[in-house]
Amino acid sequence: MKQIKRKLKESNPFRNRKYIAIMLYIFCFILFLGVFSRFAWIMVTGEVNGENLVSNVHKLYTRNKTLQANRGTIYDSSGNPIAMDANSYKMIAVLTDEWSTPKRPIHIQEPEAVAEVLARHLSMSEENLLDRLTMDNSQVEFGTVGRNLTYEIVSAIEEDLENAELTGITFEEKKSRLYPNGIFASHTIGLAQRDTDDPEDQSLTGVMGLEKEFDEILSGEDGWIEYQRDRFGYVIPNQDIEEVMPTDGKDIQLTLDRRMQIFLESIVGDVSEEHTPEVLTATLMHAKTGEILATTQRPTFNGTTKEGIAQTWQNYLTEYTFDPGSTMKVLTLASAIQEGTFRPYDYYKSGKIQIGGGTVHDVKPEGWGNISYLEGLARSSNVAFVHQVQEMGFETWKKHLDSYGFGQKTGISLPNEYSGANPYGGDLQRANTSFGQGISVTPVQMLRAFSSITNEGNMVEPHLVKKVIDKESGEEEVFESSETSTLISEETAAQTLEYLTETVYSDVGTARGYAVEGFEIAAKTGTAQMIGENGRYLSGGSNYVYSVVGMAPVEDPELIFYVTVQQPVLNGAGHGSQVVQKVFNPVMKRALEYYSAEELDSDFEETFESMENLIQQSTQSVIEKLSDAGKTFSIIGSGDTIVQQHPIADSELSDSDRIMLMTNGAMTLPDLTGWPKSDVLKLSELTGVEVTIEGEGFVDSQNLPPQSFIESESKLTVILSPND
Repeated sequence: MKQIKRKLKESNPFRNRKYIAIMLYIFCFILFLGVFSRFAWIMVTGEVNGENLVSNVHKLYTRNKTLQANRGTIYDSSGNPIAMDANSYKMIAVLTDEWSTPKRPIHIQEPEAVAEVLARHLSMSEENLLDRLTMDNSQVEFGTVGRNLTYEIVSAIEEDLENAELTGITFEEKKSRLYPNGIFASHTIGLAQRDTDDPEDQSLTGVMGLEKEFDEILSGEDGWIEYQRDRFGYVIPNQDIEEVMPTDGKDIQLTLDRRMQIFLESIVGDVSEEHTPEVLTATLMHAKTGEILATTQRPTFNGTTKEGIAQTWQNYLTEYTFDPGSTMKVLTLASAIQEGTFRPYDYYKSGKIQIGGGTVHDVKPEGWGNISYLEGLARSSNVAFVHQVQEMGFETWKKHLDSYGFGQKTGISLPNEYSGANPYGGDLQRANTSFGQGISVTPVQMLRAFSSITNEGNMVEPHLVKKVIDKESGEEEVFESSETSTLISEETAAQTLEYLTETVYSDVGTARGYAVEGFEIAAKTGTAQMIGENGRYLSGGSNYVYSVVGMAPVEDPELIFYVTVQQPVLNGAGHGSQVVQKVFNPVMKRALEYYSAEELDSDFEETFESMENLIQQSTQSVIEKLSDAGKTFSIIGSGDTIVQQHPIADSELSDSDRIMLMTNGAMTLPDLTGWPKSDVLKLSELTGVEVTIEGEGFVDSQNLPPQSFIESESKLTVILSPND
């Protein structure tokens, strides 16, 4: 009985509940203490699982935005922009309503009305615009017409759409680098572009040429701004905003002369199209200062459109090595005169000579019999120049080669410069260097060496940069010309120039075709063999590097012009030298007329002014204004408002430049009769129309009639013919 009572007592539910309640109180107290301790710890440390809560809240409500620095502008010698920053816009129409809400529609709702508005600002007809706006796509772009839009046009479109309460048109902004002259020393100027797909990062990086070499100077330094937002994304008023303003990049002014550069590009472009050489280089340098006045190459590319860039990224001025051939005889001659081994009226037997286990031949293997060394110079006899280095001694000749800087970089302000090579091995190779074989050089090295002849025995360092300008402080870093002495004297340099006139004006001279009317020049041609894949020299056909160097005026040289053409298709030319003449003669004549104080060519007696911004002005008022000013212009379109122009606003405009103006509405084709090829190519670039050009000279006929409607998909063919 007692045991039963004890069990009943132990199983008392009220007593069990008491124990359970105590246990729960203890558990809750421990839990509360744990939570309190955790909160206390978080309040003290501000961290959860290693993450800083204050920092996270700060990030949640704080906007930190990079303020992009403007990239510096690159100018030519006269202050005209060659490379500049530009904000461009691409127009997109949203056709689907899947991203819209009833309160905030962002798609095209009234395509007819939108097309009517857009036609007032774009060079596209209302019908074509409507066709695009009613396509079965989620969104649509507008081809060439809808790309690279200016801020003025975008603002005008947005204002008209807002006033008409129309939706569905958006604009994608892109910061880009503008090269307003198109093909203009493109590999030398280089390229700057975005190196990331991040839409927030609009910074540009130099990837080629001067843009790469001076990237740090041009880039400047980005700034930033930091401010607080509320949970709805609105900026909190009356807050302290932290801000560091960006420092814009510095500007660079070059030595390039825009007028000579444009002329050179035009001539080289024509020759390259006719003869399609593997490589063509042409560089005009001031003989006394080393300033590069104009330089180009083929293949090349358009810096703005990037057309042609896939052909090569190499700058042939500094990244192209080749055997220079007989232009090296200019320097061999100078060294021989200095060492007293060149006796112009002594005779030797031309044709061939045995040396170092090999044979050196003249271009005419049987030779011209016994001739004087002066005639040997005129005829470009290899044997004559082997005699010179034999007599002065190979070691002495090597010292001269070293003093001319071969095998050494010039230090010109361009990336990836090659140093060339002069192995100077056996006697045969040493002898071959006297006429430019067995030694590899770059065009800029040859220009530096040639300057010793025009500058009294001292080489001037070729350079492209005139000065660096800090816009904010106004400070300028001027790049001065520098000289390096060689082993030849002032008297030797003058004598060399005099002898080199024989190649131009002698009846047997190899450079007779390079004479420039009205000026006395010294010149030397070159025809260098090329090494094939098997390591042997190629022969036959046009497997050569044809070249010429001209220095003028002889009495006091101001200019050095050096042209190389590798493996051209002759297309009726009797010799590769005739292809080189097509570049050298017109450019050297124009340059001499321009830079000569005594005979200034009337073509250069032009006035230059800044191009006015004509965008969004009425077509009729612009026509009257340009007609009154006597300007050459063409209207592309029949609309009442100008929407695009070439040249761009604030660029340099000469009396002879053609102004091209696109109106709103559909594009119409101007009468191209008499247009030069360069203007036809600009028209193609402006309109996006594909152009096929046949012949040389000026436009004689066109397959599409004047004033006919054209679109970017149109194909235009023009026939050129000579026109005095």
